[in-house]
Amino acid sequence: MPNDAVEPGARKWRSAVSYTLPMHLPCLCIYLAYASRRHAAAYLDFSAAGRLRGMLDIALVYNRRSVQVGSLREIPLMRKAAIPLTLALALGAAVLPRLLGTVAPSAEAQAPPASAPPSAPGVPVTADTVATADVPVFLQAIGTAQAYNMVTIKSRVDGQIVKIAFAEGQDAKAGDPLIQIDPRPFQAVLDQAVATKQKDEAQLASAQADLVRWAELVPQGVKSRQTYDQQKALVQQLQAALKADEAQIEAARLNLGYADIRAPISGRLGIRMVDIGNMVRATDAAGLVTISQLKPMFVSFTVPQENLHKIHQKKGETGELAVIALGADNKTELARGKLSVIDNAIDQPTGTIRIKATFANDDERLWPGEFVNVRLILSVRKGAPTVPAQTVQDGPTGSYAYVIKEDNTVERRAVEVAAVQDGLAIIGKGLSPGERIVVDGQYRLTNGARVKVEAKAPGAAG
Repeated sequence: MPNDAVEPGARKWRSAVSYTLPMHLPCLCIYLAYASRRHAAAYLDFSAAGRLRGMLDIALVYNRRSVQVGSLREIPLMRKAAIPLTLALALGAAVLPRLLGTVAPSAEAQAPPASAPPSAPGVPVTADTVATADVPVFLQAIGTAQAYNMVTIKSRVDGQIVKIAFAEGQDAKAGDPLIQIDPRPFQAVLDQAVATKQKDEAQLASAQADLVRWAELVPQGVKSRQTYDQQKALVQQLQAALKADEAQIEAARLNLGYADIRAPISGRLGIRMVDIGNMVRATDAAGLVTISQLKPMFVSFTVPQENLHKIHQKKGETGELAVIALGADNKTELARGKLSVIDNAIDQPTGTIRIKATFANDDERLWPGEFVNVRLILSVRKGAPTVPAQTVQDGPTGSYAYVIKEDNTVERRAVEVAAVQDGLAIIGKGLSPGERIVVDGQYRLTNGARVKVEAKAPGAAG
């Protein structure tokens, strides 16, 4: 085709594009967004290549609809000039839906995965096994250790201390000398009483001799009957004086003995309260020293009155009830003894009954005045199922525990706890020996959940 025939048509086409493109571009964008969405819905091809093909087709269609040519000779030129416009519109159509958010996700994004993901791992927990043990059933109380006998030694006479014959804290036997008070005043009183008695004895002997002689003279009329009676009364007075003298001698001897203070019982001496040279009196409120018998010892404690009948019943069945004294940590066993005394009355203000238990205390682990935790053993539960106390959880419907099945899923099971002691829960109902139970991690579990046992919990029963 000659160039002079083509150039006018080409210039005409370029001029048309330059004037019509700014006016048609907004409409093209809206149309392309709508058409691309309809095109995508029709062909279900949401890939990038599919969208590009659709945009090209739509752009060409729009180009054919918008540009009218006057002759068949101009069609090749229009198609050549339309290629840059079509590419630009197709590129804009491919980008614009992303900016407007109108393009649906690709088929690849909506396609299901080729294979299901692996199942989630089990909830990590710690576990243990239901064990069995012979568990004592007891009453818990706080008691006070008391010396079997304790004496505060005081002076029974007034005087000055001249000797202390013991060391503080030593053991003493009954009768051992402890403190010596100056004995000289008491010895003098004793000597005086003895002398008085001797004088009265001499006077009595003389009066008795006169009475015998006058008894012979009264019938003869030498002595009157009145004189004889007076002499007889004198003899009786002197006899009474001798008895008083003997009492004075005994009192003086006692006071002299009291000046020598000795241990009244066998036991451990405490810290002395006096020194050599101190004056002491029988009326002093403070003692000189204390002595305590440590073997055996008592522990005194109280229990609620509601338990009194149970204690009597168990004591009648077994003959005696064991008592265990524990340290402040409620774990360290100090001594084992037996129930010895139940008080004869209930303390009404507190509603408790006082009980005493006796301990041999050969190793002296109990000390007077010490506070101890006391367990009064009522019975022993043989072969009782036990689990760590934290195994049992409390819920709205009661206590429960998680039991681990063979497939590592858990079953939430209601349990009945008979007692909790020493960190162990004694199970009455709900669990059997040998079953695996969750000890820690229950708060993340539900009935039927899968678990992963990480480690066996320490401190299990059994």
